[in-house]
Amino acid sequence: MEETPKGSRLHIAIFGRRNAGKSSLINALTNQEIALVSDVPGTTTDPVYKAMEILPIGPVMIIDTAGIDDVGELGGLRVERTMQVLNKADLAIIVIEPTTGIGDAEKELLNSIRKRSIPVVGVINKIDIDSDSQKHCEEWGTILGLPLLPVSAKERRGIEELKTILIKNAPDDWEGPPIIGDLVQPGDAVVLVVPIDLAAPKGRLILPQVQTIRDLLDHDAYSIVVKERELREALDNLRRPPRLVVTDSQEFLKAAADTPPDVLLTSFSILMARYKGDLNTLVAGAKAVDHLQPGDKILIAEGCTHHRQADDIGHVKIPRWLRQLVGGELDFHWVSGGTFPQNIQQYKLIIHCGSCMLNRREMLFRLATAREAGVPIVNYGVLIAHVHGILKRALSPFPLAKMILEEN
Repeated sequence: MEETPKGSRLHIAIFGRRNAGKSSLINALTNQEIALVSDVPGTTTDPVYKAMEILPIGPVMIIDTAGIDDVGELGGLRVERTMQVLNKADLAIIVIEPTTGIGDAEKELLNSIRKRSIPVVGVINKIDIDSDSQKHCEEWGTILGLPLLPVSAKERRGIEELKTILIKNAPDDWEGPPIIGDLVQPGDAVVLVVPIDLAAPKGRLILPQVQTIRDLLDHDAYSIVVKERELREALDNLRRPPRLVVTDSQEFLKAAADTPPDVLLTSFSILMARYKGDLNTLVAGAKAVDHLQPGDKILIAEGCTHHRQADDIGHVKIPRWLRQLVGGELDFHWVSGGTFPQNIQQYKLIIHCGSCMLNRREMLFRLATAREAGVPIVNYGVLIAHVHGILKRALSPFPLAKMILEEN
């Protein structure tokens, strides 16, 4: 449970007014004293993340947020950060405090949640001090159009029932498609080309590689892991051709040269593009590369803040390839971590990382934001294959995406 990556967890966000008992509810759900609890309103100032497990859902990420009724200039910034959590929430909990009841803050929050089609659960907390909790559940639930569950986080009353409701309301499709499992049959062999990445901690592979290996094991397929210079020898030694070759994006050219044309070839980054977002949107974005002109603004977005090497892919290699392609300078801007700007209309192209540290909901939000702004968006793997002229082959396992690439 502790080793499950953040981006692979169901994200459950808890919202409510200041002092509604959101932090106490997290402590009750996790059965740990992990969130700071105080009678002073506004104790939680920034979103707080806690990994836990709720069976049978499995590993989840609980997000505690600042009060939706915070005031003042600083309070407004806290509310803004709270609302940004909706971009990554797979499931929302609205906590109502009985002495304050409901008002415009709860109604506006609920409207924002419903606009994003996020499943939502409502609770009235502190029933240990509310003698009319059942009446309030019925009255306020009718106004909000949302069933309300009475709980007492302090006395742990109603918590198990809340967990049951969370399980029932968790979206079935929050994980997205398999990474690779639907492309193979039991007994198929898949060769994985895994360079020793200097950005990965010593003794470990990077996350998309590990997740792909696990998905192959889950679907009873064989994984053969080699470094880039060992691919041709590995293919020659196999008794029958592999179902698929998956390569690191930066070794696309060598892998394409060494892989027979009748063997499907793709990359970890393209697999992650489909797993975490929408491959078809990203392929359409790659076509915009052909229309870039010197001086165009380009946004490069990364979902983590890793230590950058001297020849970093997002800060050095991709900018160099694009400058060579357009024959001049381009105006590059970078964002990383949880930051994704809203004023993106100024950019001619957005280039996103493989999003291994983001959950699917947040990546889909970023793709939707780009589509609404009319700005093409592509990810590292799709872009690298395109600029090296092998994207068509890298999309061979995905006919629809390949058709989009070939359309005029």
